[in-house]
Amino acid sequence: MNSEVCPWGSYEVLQESAIHKVKSIIVQPGKRLSYQRHEKRAEHWFIVSGEAEVTIDGQIRKVTVGNSVDIEIGVPHRIANVGTSGLLFIEVQTGSYFGEDDIVRIEDDFGRE
Repeated sequence: MNSEVCPWGSYEVLQESAIHKVKSIIVQPGKRLSYQRHEKRAEHWFIVSGEAEVTIDGQIRKVTVGNSVDIEIGVPHRIANVGTSGLLFIEVQTGSYFGEDDIVRIEDDFGRE
């Protein structure tokens, strides 16, 4: 499928349909995604390797390998790599639309607000 390099790392779309999208996402050490929300999709993150710090609706917690989090539509969220090696997680999106333009950035380390 398609891959994309981002300022925080990269992702690859593994599968998509009209009702879901699955991505493999790598976050480089010390980097984090924007604090964001989505209007048309929910997300499920499963941590495969690395050290994750997840923020969901202002609440910050560590999420370890083999564990997952669910983010409902409209809820602000972010994931950060707080380790010294790459953070790999699988993201499963469900909803009615999966375009990258359904990202409402609240805060971003790379000036993309």
